[in-house]
Amino acid sequence: MDSPLQFHGRVVLITGAGRGLGRVYALAFAERGASVIVNDLGGDFKGVGKGSLAADKVVEEIRRKGGKAVANYDSVEAGEKVVKEALDAFGRIDVVVNNAGIIMTSSAAGIYGNFGQANYSAAKLGLLGLANTLAIEGRKNNIHCNTIAPSAGSRMTETVLPEDLVQALKPEYVAPLVLWLCHESCEENGGLFEVGGGWIGKLRWERTLGAVVRQKNQSVTPEAVKANWKKICDFDNASKPQSVQESTGSIIEVLHKLDSEEEISPNPTSHATSTASPGFASAIGYKLPSYFSAYTELDTIMYALGVGASLKDPKDLKFLYEGSSDFSCLPTFGVIVAQKSMTSGGLAEIPGLPINFAKVLHGEQYLQIYKLFPRAVHSYSGKELICYSQYSLFLVGSGGFGGKRTSEKVKVAVAIPSRPPDAVITDNTSLNQAALYRLSGDWNPLHIDPNFASLAGFEKPILHGLCTFGFSARHVLQQFADNDVSRFKAIKARFAKPVYPGQTVRTEMWKEDNRIHFQTKIQETGDIVISNAYVDLLPPSRISAKTHPESGELQSTFVFEEINRRLKDVGKEVVKKVNAIFEWHITKGGSIAAKWTIDLKNDSGKVYQGPAEGSADTTIIISDEDFMEVVLGKLDPQKAFFSGRLKARGNIMLSQKLQMILKDYSKL
Repeated sequence: MDSPLQFHGRVVLITGAGRGLGRVYALAFAERGASVIVNDLGGDFKGVGKGSLAADKVVEEIRRKGGKAVANYDSVEAGEKVVKEALDAFGRIDVVVNNAGIIMTSSAAGIYGNFGQANYSAAKLGLLGLANTLAIEGRKNNIHCNTIAPSAGSRMTETVLPEDLVQALKPEYVAPLVLWLCHESCEENGGLFEVGGGWIGKLRWERTLGAVVRQKNQSVTPEAVKANWKKICDFDNASKPQSVQESTGSIIEVLHKLDSEEEISPNPTSHATSTASPGFASAIGYKLPSYFSAYTELDTIMYALGVGASLKDPKDLKFLYEGSSDFSCLPTFGVIVAQKSMTSGGLAEIPGLPINFAKVLHGEQYLQIYKLFPRAVHSYSGKELICYSQYSLFLVGSGGFGGKRTSEKVKVAVAIPSRPPDAVITDNTSLNQAALYRLSGDWNPLHIDPNFASLAGFEKPILHGLCTFGFSARHVLQQFADNDVSRFKAIKARFAKPVYPGQTVRTEMWKEDNRIHFQTKIQETGDIVISNAYVDLLPPSRISAKTHPESGELQSTFVFEEINRRLKDVGKEVVKKVNAIFEWHITKGGSIAAKWTIDLKNDSGKVYQGPAEGSADTTIIISDEDFMEVVLGKLDPQKAFFSGRLKARGNIMLSQKLQMILKDYSKL
């Protein structure tokens, strides 16, 4: 048996704790060391009346057994008063059990409906929606929220259930689930559980694959719905959406396919053939649900820090400072965009594939870049492929399916050359490296929780394999491409051994044409942690002069050309007042699309496309769209600067001088 779950040093606030389920929760938490706030209005089971007796009796019972507890008699509608009481008494709150009456705990009546309980059912299912949203919003702060639908004897049920059933459904049979969900070692979040009589079950949504009932540029008819009704209601190979993104993803995918007139198959496995044993046949060809990814500059900077980018090397500034003129996203950030299919529980949904997640090992990783990552993405177009990420996993103990041991789709690892390396880079990992890297979305407790790491057979938490992967890729990019992300084409690596945070990683590299072979070792032990790996680079000659060329003419181009033409009339006067060179970086889709220079220092001034021929006094970074807003007077440059829509480096005060001149010579 595992060691008992304890709550020493933790403060638990329980509403409706004077009787029934709430009382049992309070006693159970106190017995295991928690300080408890016993909230109860003291009314009857309909919520009428108030009094202090119910809460006081529970507090007295806890204290008599040596526990710590205080009473609170406020209505849960005055939540701030209840919270203040807890903070005044114990200085913190670790757990809230929102149990009072019909306030937070859900019910089978809400999940399934029940005759004569329309208002009650609506409220109870509404609470589930509230809890699901709180689970999403609280996740970033490590606040979990789960919902239970208990069947237990109480004042509310004793009027409708037989006496013997009320006695059989003791609240004591529900409390253990509540304590586990509230323990800090429990990772469950956003779950819904039915519980009663010693039985516990988890519920989830299930959705049929459905049917497309229209063609491109055609309307939907009731007759089409009728004709496809069997498919619409067929739960064979059903999906289990767990988020709004997953729910809407399949609909968006259908819209893309309709728009491109691709063939739409509601069942991706319907034509699959396999020699696998019957128990595994449904897993072959299974397609994980579609999902959406969004990120900002903050996410790409967080990732760069997580894989060791540092201001100790000035060349890393471009990965760490969003105001850098050539701010870039590390190419291996592609694994973060793609990892949700692995980290959101998708493997658990594969039918016919038994997996022990404590024995899932990340064996190999391949990533190919088709297009530079924009600095920020808020939506994804299914028509534009940015990267391809291939995960190879070892599912220890889950074999026996009788199929092939490999696949023609696997990108094969390649042995390193049999000669001394052409270059070597060493890097220290921080003791906080795993804690930092996990902020990019891999929340596996194996990398932070000593107890979990011990259960998995490690002496302490290990570094994410993809973190070491990122270190190594950054070394290759630095050594052989001068940190030019546009030259990065693909990477393949095999994970051999774990790295512990604080160890030194050593990347050994061999150059053969545009392929850089590498292996990564732990400096202190000599152990190889990444083997048979390579990075493919694009040759410098293939790189366009523009950082991120876009189709279509930029609107700003016409403005710069017009400024150059009109400078001929007033150039000398403007040069005399300004005496500075301005370099403009015009972005499109989050990446630099063009560079322009306005020289108001030399001769009569001039405007030309490209970086400054000498050194620029001020560099201004702004999107093509925002540039036009500034030119048209719809966007104030200072407001744009402070909101982050316009960025500047160098002598920033000169930009104000430029603004003044442009106002004086508004015809520019």
